[in-house]
Amino acid sequence: MRPTVKDVATRAGVSPKTVSNVIHGRVYVRPETRERVERALADLDYVPNLVARGLRSGRYGLIALALPDLSTAYSAELAHHFVEEGHARGWGVQVEETAAEPHREVELLSRARSQLVDGLVLNPVSLEDSVVADHVGEGRAPLPPTVLIGEVVQDRTDQVGVDSVAAARDMTAHLVATGRRRIAVVGAPGLMETAAARQRTEGYRRALAEAGLPHDPALEVSAAAWTTEAAVAAVGDFLEREPLPDAFFCFTDSMALAVLGLLWQRGVRVPQDVAVAGFDDVAPSRYAVPPLTTVAFDLRGFAATTLDLLAARIEDRDRAPRRVLLPHRVVVRESTGGVPVRPARTERATAEA
Repeated sequence: MRPTVKDVATRAGVSPKTVSNVIHGRVYVRPETRERVERALADLDYVPNLVARGLRSGRYGLIALALPDLSTAYSAELAHHFVEEGHARGWGVQVEETAAEPHREVELLSRARSQLVDGLVLNPVSLEDSVVADHVGEGRAPLPPTVLIGEVVQDRTDQVGVDSVAAARDMTAHLVATGRRRIAVVGAPGLMETAAARQRTEGYRRALAEAGLPHDPALEVSAAAWTTEAAVAAVGDFLEREPLPDAFFCFTDSMALAVLGLLWQRGVRVPQDVAVAGFDDVAPSRYAVPPLTTVAFDLRGFAATTLDLLAARIEDRDRAPRRVLLPHRVVVRESTGGVPVRPARTERATAEA
C-alpha cells in the first residue's frame, strides 16, 4: 500500500497538518519537528499523490515552463529561477523545450486543458508561430491559465518581458559614446525571424539615427539561430566579406561569448581593436576574458513576477491581462573599455500596460 500523510504523521508523532506544512513549505515548522517529519518521509518513501490532490481541489501543484532552447546559459539560469520560485509557492515545475516548434506548445496546452498541469509559462519566439495565435481574437477558444514571457506583441493574456527596443538602444548608445561608429549587430532578422530580433534591431537603428550615424544593412549580421555555433558561423562569414567593425553588439551573451572566442582565434584584441557587447548578463559573461559588457535585468525577479501573474490568472481566469516590463541596465565591463556612460539611461522603471 502507498504510504499516506496519516502514516507519515503517525511515524513522526505529529499531526497530518504538520506533515502537509513540511511538504509544501508554506508555514513555518520548528527545525526539530521538520527533521522528524522529513526522516519519516524518507523512511516510508512517501510520494505525494498528485492525482488524489487534483481530484479534491482541482489543482495538481504542477506548472509547465516552455523555453525555446534549453542549451543556452540564459535558459539554464532562467529555468533555475523558475524552479526555485515555483517551489517557494508550493509548485512543481515541468520544464520543456519547444525549439520554436508550435506542435510542442500544442501538447502543453492539451495537458493544461486536461488539468494535468495548473498553468503554463510560454516563451514563443514569434506570435505567428505560436499556439497562442490560435487563441487571439473573437470566437477563439479560451486559453488555460497562461503567462507569456519574451517580446511577442499580444494582448490575449498576461506577459512579462524587458523593453528590448530601449535596451538595445541604450547599449548601442553606450558603444557610440565610447567612440565606436561602425557598429555591427549579431542576431538581426533574416535567417531567423523573431520578435526579439526585430525589436533589438529597431533599438539599434534608433540609437544610430539619434547619433547621426548612417544605417548600413551590411552591419546587421543574421544567424541561423541564437546559439554559439550559429554566431561563430555568421560572424566568420561576415569577416570574410567585410572589414573589422568598431564593435559587435550581440543580441545574447551566448553569441557574444562565441564572438570573443572567434576574435581571439584570429588574433583580434578586445576592446583595443573591436568592442564586444551582449545581452542577458548570464554568469559566464562576468568571467569571460575580457569580462563582457551586457544588458542586465533581474532574472530571479523575472521568474517571480511571472509566477505571481500566473497564480493570479489561475485564481481568476477572466481578469484583464497585464503586461509587465522589468527594468534593465547596461553593465559596462572591459569588453567595451570599462568606462560607464549615460547612467541616466541605464536604469528604467517597471512599466505596466
